[in-house]
Amino acid sequence: MSVSHPAVKAEPAALLSLYALLALSISLLLTACGGGGNSGGGIPTPTPTPSTANEWTWMSGSSTIYAPGVYGTLGTPGSSNVPGSRFDSISWIDSSGNLWLFGGDGYDSTGADGFLNDLWEFNPTTKQWTWVSGSNTVNANYVYGTLGVPASTNVPGGRLGAVSWTDGSGNLWLFGGGGYAPTGGYLNDLWEYSPTTKEWTWISGSSTINSMGVYGTLGEPAPSNVPGNRESAVSWIDSSGNLWLFGGICWGPAPTGSGLTEGGLNDLWEYSAATKQWTWMSGSSTMNAGGVYGTLGMPASTNVPGSRLSAVSWIDGSGNLWLFGGNGMDASLNDVFLNDLWEYSPTTKEWTWVSGSNTGSGSVTVGVPGVYGTLGVPAVTNIPGGRMSSVRWIDSSGNLWLFGGSGYDSTGTFGTLNDLWEFSRTSKEWTWMSGSNTIPKQGAGQPGVYGTLGEPAITNVPGNRFGSISWIDSSGNLWLFGGVTSDAPGGQDAGWINDLWRYQP
Repeated sequence: MSVSHPAVKAEPAALLSLYALLALSISLLLTACGGGGNSGGGIPTPTPTPSTANEWTWMSGSSTIYAPGVYGTLGTPGSSNVPGSRFDSISWIDSSGNLWLFGGDGYDSTGADGFLNDLWEFNPTTKQWTWVSGSNTVNANYVYGTLGVPASTNVPGGRLGAVSWTDGSGNLWLFGGGGYAPTGGYLNDLWEYSPTTKEWTWISGSSTINSMGVYGTLGEPAPSNVPGNRESAVSWIDSSGNLWLFGGICWGPAPTGSGLTEGGLNDLWEYSAATKQWTWMSGSSTMNAGGVYGTLGMPASTNVPGSRLSAVSWIDGSGNLWLFGGNGMDASLNDVFLNDLWEYSPTTKEWTWVSGSNTGSGSVTVGVPGVYGTLGVPAVTNIPGGRMSSVRWIDSSGNLWLFGGSGYDSTGTFGTLNDLWEFSRTSKEWTWMSGSNTIPKQGAGQPGVYGTLGEPAITNVPGNRFGSISWIDSSGNLWLFGGVTSDAPGGQDAGWINDLWRYQP
């Protein structure tokens, strides 16, 4: 997990490892099925509206890189408003089906790059963005206020790689990430935002960087417990409204006991919205722990995924937690791009290794390749290649949809991906649904085909990217925003993007 950021100058030392990996990804750096109507002979009949199933639509933003934000007036929607290009933001969807976006590393209203703390809302009906909170310039001041007390002046500092979720009341939550408070480093602050009052509340954690965790006793909640600083962790929200948090990269005591260093985590935490207490549930309280895979398909109390960052996560209809890939430690303590799939049962408190490899390669020229099979056809042998910084959606059937990231194609070539996958939690089979199964050359990626703004087409497809964000709406459509791309349209080099896409399964 040793991975400098080419656009942000003088970054804090605690962020350099992740930025080096991102820089590596940058520098190295659809056919789908659509239906159509027809009319028979004889009496003319209206032509049915063509199906747009399995088609992408470019909805908003630019098809070029490094686009600045157009903020408009705070609190006022506008057809010209749009967030600037960015990556590693966080997202929510509210009870009205509006899409919410916060922060990341990207471009402000002046075209400057840095850490953002702007909060945006996108209305899929009006197709307009609204700047709701935060600053329209990078590296803005944070205001924590008083712990537990909401205020209109409160606002989290700019950050990337935080985690987010929405509670049963429609409030938006975020935790940690890499950013400013007041200097740069890793954070462990927990925030709640009320869309009703439009106020932020600092709920838990420290208002300073690189704060160490207090683990307490495994399985026992306590008021003093709190996860340590981290970036690029993953999260889940269960049916009781509790947050689950796993892994990430942090700043802490070296495993050798000699000073402080960066490293990956594999600790699993539960936060109770009712008691407002954290519980350490699984994994290690130290960095860079390897995975204990056990037997494929068999749960065990000793099983645990290895330390990792920038994985993907989802929760199924039975309340089980799922985890896929990321950059981290395999069974042999190799630092690799992973494609392992895990399931955790909160009832039995056991992990199960479900699919993928328990080993990998640390080389950028040889990695765990994907097995794509036939487009649109599920198979037990199909599996995405090792990757990090993908995005995911969960559909109404509880199936996972996975898109892109930085990793390996079907030949084991490393670069930035634009492949779309579906995983069935019932059959436990992967299906390659859209995008390319190859990377044109080492460190590159397939460019997007944008088509016409607002019009779906079978030939449309987002270009390669990592560090994007995603939503799924009440109609089951998948939404994708921004990230970092290589080989953008028109032969552009790698860069930050702000395009918004919709995919109709």
